[in-house]
Amino acid sequence: MSQLDTILPRLARAAAATDPRPMRGRVREIRGILIHASLPAARIGELCHLRDPVTGRMVPAEVIGFQDDLAILAAVGDLEGLSSRCEVIPTGRPLHIPVGSALLGRIIDPMGQPLDGAPIDGAPQPVHRDPPDALSRQIIHQPLPLGIRAIDGLVTVARGQRVGIFGAPGTGKSSLLSAIVRGTAADVIVIGLIGERGREVRELLERHLPPEARARTVTVVATSDRPAIERVKAAYTATTVAEHFRDLGHDVLLLMDSVTRFARAQREVGLAAGEPPTRRGFPPSFFSALPRLLERAGPGERGSITGLYTVLTEGDASLDPVAEETKSILDGHIVLSPDLAQRGHFPAIDILQSRSRLMNAVAPARQQELATDIRDALATHDEMKLLLRIGEYSAGSDARVDRAIALVPAIEAFLRQSGPAGDTLAQMEAIFA
Repeated sequence: MSQLDTILPRLARAAAATDPRPMRGRVREIRGILIHASLPAARIGELCHLRDPVTGRMVPAEVIGFQDDLAILAAVGDLEGLSSRCEVIPTGRPLHIPVGSALLGRIIDPMGQPLDGAPIDGAPQPVHRDPPDALSRQIIHQPLPLGIRAIDGLVTVARGQRVGIFGAPGTGKSSLLSAIVRGTAADVIVIGLIGERGREVRELLERHLPPEARARTVTVVATSDRPAIERVKAAYTATTVAEHFRDLGHDVLLLMDSVTRFARAQREVGLAAGEPPTRRGFPPSFFSALPRLLERAGPGERGSITGLYTVLTEGDASLDPVAEETKSILDGHIVLSPDLAQRGHFPAIDILQSRSRLMNAVAPARQQELATDIRDALATHDEMKLLLRIGEYSAGSDARVDRAIALVPAIEAFLRQSGPAGDTLAQMEAIFA
């Protein structure tokens, strides 16, 4: 190689670094939800703008891969009206959103743009960040009351814990999240609505959240009609907002509804980009993206992010790769029962199927004893349910069963909730009084 061959690339890179005008590209093909463009020096994750020279319309897009000499981009917006004459304007950096106290009480889209009025000022932060270093995290040692007796008493959630809420459609996941927002002791609440029905967004914010709760809530919304890459970005944007307040030393509650819709959007993008389908059609990128997203929550050096992630389940959850992967990563799971929901039992939490891996580290010893006794009574009653239903059990045959039968009405009354939780420990004591 000659000396000239060595110098010329260096001069080109230096010129590109000093030239304020970005190296623009041109759309070569629009295939489904993806754009193929000639874009020199493009990088994976770089944010670009698609500009149609006829209409002047600008659509943001992200570089997600390469094929031959073309960059593959996913538009964060509607592609309708774009033509093959569109130019591609790179920004030179990944997606950033403004973060700060001005976000409290506001509703934003995955690009950080307000959906409820005036612009929002804040310091820009990238939506893709590495999880905190494992050794820099605080050790979890305090509970975080959520205002739900069944959870606070029997599936206690800790500050900085990550818990999945698993349930079939119609089991009350959204209603449970609304009740948690009203009753939680967290300093800041961040809600990520991913692929949600459009009508439910306003209902959640205006009907179910009192003004005092909404004032400390930031909501990130990407409804079901938005492009797949936008629904994917909603999860990262919500997590970035939560990280900002955690780094200020706050205890943040991050509610993400739902991981399943995030996974489906990630699958849509991955398959369109040419990734091979693996388990249940999900591409490899999903199984690497999920742990990186979920690991960003948890305790930090100062504050904490307590993450509650809803997961839609249909049929056997053990055959659902999204539910299986999520459960293996998180620190606990709350399972909602369709049978309880059909009986009008709210919240429809199946206590015997739900677990908190950190309850023993944060709950008082007496509470753990009472929780064990309640679980034992429910399990014993569940074992005898068929015999009781057909009248084949005779009272006095088994003292343990007799005790369970006597306790279950009080336990069910404790687990049902229509208002404030009250003193959870005292109510657990009263069950055995």
